[in-house]
Amino acid sequence: MAGMDFSASQSLSVGIEIELQLVRAHDRDLAHEAGDLIERLAKKKVPGEVKPEVTLSMIELNSSIHTTFAGALAELEAQRAVASEAAGMLNLGLCGGGAHPFHDWAERRVYPADRFKSITERYGFLAKQFTVFGEHIHLGCRSGDEAVYLIHMLTRYMPHFIALSASSPFSQGEDTSFQSSRLTAVSAFPLSGHMPFVPDWAAFLEYFETMRGYGIVEGMKDFYWDIRPKPEYGTIEIRVCDTPLTVRRAALLAGYAQALAAWLLEERTRTPSVGVYQVNAFNRFEACRFGSLGQLVDPFARRKRSIGDDILETAAAIMPQAARLGCVDAVRELSDGVRRGYSDSGWLRERLEATGSLPDVVREASDLWARPSPAS
Repeated sequence: MAGMDFSASQSLSVGIEIELQLVRAHDRDLAHEAGDLIERLAKKKVPGEVKPEVTLSMIELNSSIHTTFAGALAELEAQRAVASEAAGMLNLGLCGGGAHPFHDWAERRVYPADRFKSITERYGFLAKQFTVFGEHIHLGCRSGDEAVYLIHMLTRYMPHFIALSASSPFSQGEDTSFQSSRLTAVSAFPLSGHMPFVPDWAAFLEYFETMRGYGIVEGMKDFYWDIRPKPEYGTIEIRVCDTPLTVRRAALLAGYAQALAAWLLEERTRTPSVGVYQVNAFNRFEACRFGSLGQLVDPFARRKRSIGDDILETAAAIMPQAARLGCVDAVRELSDGVRRGYSDSGWLRERLEATGSLPDVVREASDLWARPSPAS
């Protein structure tokens, strides 16, 4: 099928995309200078790529392809340093977090690119409300069949990634009571949710061709699924993560994804089950609302337990793969955070309690992003 051949890549290789907030120095509201910043960065030696996103209040950092957590972290740190310096020259700050705490979506301006204009024409105000910020993790796959298998198996663990990355407790100036409010904006799109329960790549291509024949989609970018295949890259793309508050945490999540995928491929103790999708909406909500304190239904074990306990049990199981891949530090650090009850959303709420001001929260979050990552 033209344009849908799966380009095999190195299994378990990792690529990371990070969407960042552009904030004004004087009031910490979102800025509209993405075009100016991207133009300035184009003149500098930035590792990977810097791309625009749907509105002028966002940029996206794209890493190169990596095989280790350490390599990904080093490149992201280099991107962070260059981009932060360039933003400062424009009197702007860069900020992590899955949603800006108090911006008005109606004030957003769409980036002047054909794809984003098309999104606005199709989805109306949802395009501006899509000014939310996520981390996308690409994992290399040897074949389309391997990609389908991993998507089905990893879906059961998406609450882990939601809870571990949650950093969007505020929206429109209010505490949402959610750990991650960002995913509610994604869920508004009609092609969000999850991939259908197809047995292999051939069946997926048949589904895709049917949807394209209806005129519903033109390419994979039209699907806003929690995990989707990217055949042109030879990857699957995990899309549920909020953008963390630091480069290091973004790299930790990629390391966890890499070790988890390796474990699923090597152990093969379970086969894909439609039950994962039957409980997915419940599990996803629990992770968004309560983070690691939420409940998760395991359709394989037919039991309910806390997401935090499930993360810790999984982290212990995947340690052999983490050791082989060089991401033990990533898995261990995330696990320690779960034991301590840490989340980026909790950090943001603590800063609001300390400062009493959402602009001050954004200022401190922007300062946190600008600081170099600590050594392991």
